[in-house]
Amino acid sequence: MFWRKKRLPYELQRPFQLDTKLRDMSFTIFDTETTGFSIASHDRLIEIGAVQVEGFYVTDRTFQTFVNPDRDIPEHITKLTSISQREVEGAPSSLEAIQAYFQFVEENQSGGWIGHHVSFDEMVLKNELQREKLTYDPPSSFDTMDLINYLNPTWDQQDLENYSNVFGTRTFERHRALGDALTTAHLFVEVLRCLEERGVTTLADLLRLRNGKAQQSIALF
Repeated sequence: MFWRKKRLPYELQRPFQLDTKLRDMSFTIFDTETTGFSIASHDRLIEIGAVQVEGFYVTDRTFQTFVNPDRDIPEHITKLTSISQREVEGAPSSLEAIQAYFQFVEENQSGGWIGHHVSFDEMVLKNELQREKLTYDPPSSFDTMDLINYLNPTWDQQDLENYSNVFGTRTFERHRALGDALTTAHLFVEVLRCLEERGVTTLADLLRLRNGKAQQSIALF
């Protein structure tokens, strides 16, 4: 018998018109921390952080939760993130944490998700929900690295802090979900201002830019 995953009932994207000015939109910038990079097998989610951007400004509306990974956090991850086993032992389960994050997104009527290496963070959520035999309707997402590469294709660095230094934006606590989300948010709004100078002013423009980058990636294989 064919079995289907149950879909979580969250509205994670407000239906903005394609001609909506980016200055009139809202986005959710988010980040995750995990026990490692093998998220499809044994590594698990340990923190989610997010902040809301309205127009070209970072708001004070933030979200942060630790997540109980039901496994030990490797020592090198604790050194990198400063997240200890004791901090996550009484934390919500991955499903409870993701549901709380989805509620934050829904309440803020987000026009999409923004992240630095955003596909990794999306995959973290997807794999955690798959373990619970659940799925969700993902919103549009945009990667700051793709947007920056459009502005200057010769840049090959990928580190978030390096880009923040290049664009002169604020850097918050690194390798923590909320800190990296805030760092990405301030970088994102500065990138939006630069894109506006290049004629990227509407949601349709941003989608064309993103889809063009996706086609370039496909062409490489």
